[in-house]
Amino acid sequence: MCDILQKICADTRLHIEKEKLMKPFELLHRDAIRMSPARGFARSLREKYDAHGVAFITEIKKASPSVGIIRPDFSPVDLARNYAAAGAACLSVLTDAPYFQGRNEDLIAARAACALPVLRKDFMIDVWQVAEARAMGADCILLIMAALDDDTALTLHKAATDYGMDVLIEVHNREELNRALRLPSRLIGVNSRNLKTLKIDLQAAAELVRSIPLERFAISESGIHTPDDVAMMRKAGARGFLVGESLLKQPDVGVALRQLMP
Repeated sequence: MCDILQKICADTRLHIEKEKLMKPFELLHRDAIRMSPARGFARSLREKYDAHGVAFITEIKKASPSVGIIRPDFSPVDLARNYAAAGAACLSVLTDAPYFQGRNEDLIAARAACALPVLRKDFMIDVWQVAEARAMGADCILLIMAALDDDTALTLHKAATDYGMDVLIEVHNREELNRALRLPSRLIGVNSRNLKTLKIDLQAAAELVRSIPLERFAISESGIHTPDDVAMMRKAGARGFLVGESLLKQPDVGVALRQLMP
């Protein structure tokens, strides 16, 4: 695990331990199982891909460690509605506070503003977080293989699917991909951002996408700025795209999304 991810996960563990004192797992679990059924995240991606040849997961985040504040006029509700109207398949909402200035309330508000399924994008390391995700309405969680050992990844995966959620598994290299392919989820995301340098390498990501079996749904994450980027990753085998900063930096995220579409 690289230094920055190790620090983020360590901070996340401390945060969880404090939160558990106020919100015990039993209470979150009760709220999670009382939630209305999850919207089909994977199903929405497949349906959009079947209809249009590509599916976009559009991101809602205020800031990131690499660039700082991305969108000063940050409104999860407006972003969600604009993304949905422009043809997004799903939403991704950052809930990590220390590094992305995210809040659970951002996910709740975005999901209530439209009919799209929503991914809780956070550093998931504990089953407590999985219950919290479903209790707030998340339809999918993210598992970052670089942050997890195989046993923990499987435990979190099972907890998510037991709650009816989908799982997006994120990888950065071939070793992580091999580990990810041992998990049941069909959704495999290749993040083109190097965790050590935070730099983007789409060529390396494209090579990794080519290694994903056809029975899995390959998703390109990070570094997508132009229609040419989309075309290159589609040629490599990506069916979905998780796009955030390049859209959020534009005045109208809906227009920006449509410009990326083939």
